[in-house]
Amino acid sequence: MKRPIILFGGASYEHEISIVSAISLYRTLSCQSLFVFLSPNHHFYLINLIDMRAEHFASGRYRKNTKLFLTRGGFEKRGLIFRTQIDGDLVINMVHGADGEDGTIAALLDFYAIPYVGPRIEASVLSFNKLFTKFLAQSSGVKTLPFEKIRRGGAIKTPYPFIVKPLRLGSSIGIGVVKSEADLEYALDAAFEFDSEAIVEPFIANVSEYNLAGALANGKWLFSVIEEPQKKEMLDFDQKYLDFARDGKAREADISGDLAEKIKEEFKKVYNEGFEGALIRCDFFAIGGEVYLNEINPVPGSLANYLFNDYESALNSLIEHLPQGRRIDVTYRYIHSIRSQKGKL
Repeated sequence: MKRPIILFGGASYEHEISIVSAISLYRTLSCQSLFVFLSPNHHFYLINLIDMRAEHFASGRYRKNTKLFLTRGGFEKRGLIFRTQIDGDLVINMVHGADGEDGTIAALLDFYAIPYVGPRIEASVLSFNKLFTKFLAQSSGVKTLPFEKIRRGGAIKTPYPFIVKPLRLGSSIGIGVVKSEADLEYALDAAFEFDSEAIVEPFIANVSEYNLAGALANGKWLFSVIEEPQKKEMLDFDQKYLDFARDGKAREADISGDLAEKIKEEFKKVYNEGFEGALIRCDFFAIGGEVYLNEINPVPGSLANYLFNDYESALNSLIEHLPQGRRIDVTYRYIHSIRSQKGKL
């Protein structure tokens, strides 16, 4: 297996979740990975394996680790008179939320011609914004629940009960169920604490929810098991947070082969709309025999290692077949042609 650089951290509300997620992957992978921490003020640090503990980051001790800089093809150490590129073959993007899932990291890695596992720029933009995700699903022929986008003070047309979600946030942060007018003010305050816009959907009690992770590599689909997450009224932050720290394997959902196939087919439709090179997780609802997309997780917690029976094999297959960036050769042919005809330009 090639030697991956696990990039985690970032400046977002999901910064701490990214740390826990990276630690979980560190405990999972048998290959000699490198770990690079992106601090909240956007500095890169090479983390010693012995320091892959949550307290190392919470205490700020990571600042004593070697500082890194982006350069064409990878990360490098810099001294007064030397520059040395660290020995990693590619980057695995594990920066959750803003920076990692909004296209920022993808743009940086593309700019510096660094191969990476993760959503490309367009896929990041479409999956980070819940409204854009709805549009993506509609254009792909994938069903979603009815929805409306709101700003603070805006009228809500969806009847009770409904669920309110910040438009650009994951991990169930800021989500609230509104059953009556008495719940409304608190739910809106919680959502607008994290974003200036929110999305509203009908809340369906006891709806069946299923998670499937996967990727397409060299024409072959790499699917995880389909999991039915255990939840209370809804899958809240605390339950999802525990998933990021999971080391054990998920239990496969007890569903019919027909429903499992429907979920996989809807996943394929979503993935084929631009997620090449990424290992993603899609969360679905099953209602009346039909499958509805709930959300796309372009950088899933712990990169969804707990959902796969043979995770390293699936990840290695994806790594070996990453999309190749298009190289543009600048020849200055146009300028030379003008000069040859008109003299000095």
